[in-house]
Amino acid sequence: MRPLQAEIIKALRVQAEIDPQAEIRRSVDFMKAYLKKHSFLKALVLGISGGQDSTLAGKLSQMAISELRQETGDSDYKFIAVRLPYGQQADEQDALDAIEFMQADLTVRVNIKEAADQMVAALEANGLTISDFNKGNIKARQRMIAQYGIAGAYQGAVVGTDHAAEAITGFYTKFGDGGADITPLWRLDKRQGRAMLELLGAPTHLYQKVPTADLEEDRPALPDEVALGVTYADIDDYLEGKDVAADAAEKIEAWYQKTEHKRHLPITVYDEFWK
Repeated sequence: MRPLQAEIIKALRVQAEIDPQAEIRRSVDFMKAYLKKHSFLKALVLGISGGQDSTLAGKLSQMAISELRQETGDSDYKFIAVRLPYGQQADEQDALDAIEFMQADLTVRVNIKEAADQMVAALEANGLTISDFNKGNIKARQRMIAQYGIAGAYQGAVVGTDHAAEAITGFYTKFGDGGADITPLWRLDKRQGRAMLELLGAPTHLYQKVPTADLEEDRPALPDEVALGVTYADIDDYLEGKDVAADAAEKIEAWYQKTEHKRHLPITVYDEFWK
């Protein structure tokens, strides 16, 4: 095993093998405990894209909420699935299928196109050039603004979908989809999440579809693996302590080092990160 590989595995708490059923229970119990600890919270809020990660996080969230209602008799607990399209979403049906699978208590739809476009226009009015990539990050942050708005209205906590195969590459928008209150998938790699969805009986097309952030208009539905230059299979193998090709390992480690700031809270003068 490469020296940095061991360090990363330890930092991200990835297990070489998991018991999918045990990890399902671990995530559900974690969310229930969080809501019980913060008794003013009555809801879990999650943006649903129709991909593997939000489908899994959503199903686990609904399980946690359903169990809390049954155990406490408090009917105010609810899971809110949020649709956040930018205009028309190409894989809208996948998102609807995911919500049907998780049996969400409530679905809210917020089209972020007008808000995102107006923010871009306001920035460009100052003589700035907003690239397509930059606009993609604005979209992601607008989605998180919407989720926190909904959470504020329902006394809720925002659920994030970050997992180890995403964290290692920093493949998310800082303070966008990277901003959340709780992340029940943290510690899991991509194939482990897939195994949990299989056990939960999710529709196959939701976890076998090609992962994409779909934030860029110049490159719509760009596959994650193309953007990263490395496959999730290699990332998962790396995180599980297996040997991977040197070029793949080097790319993974380069992403990890380049995106360290994303895995860190805002830097203060007391942190070692910036020195």
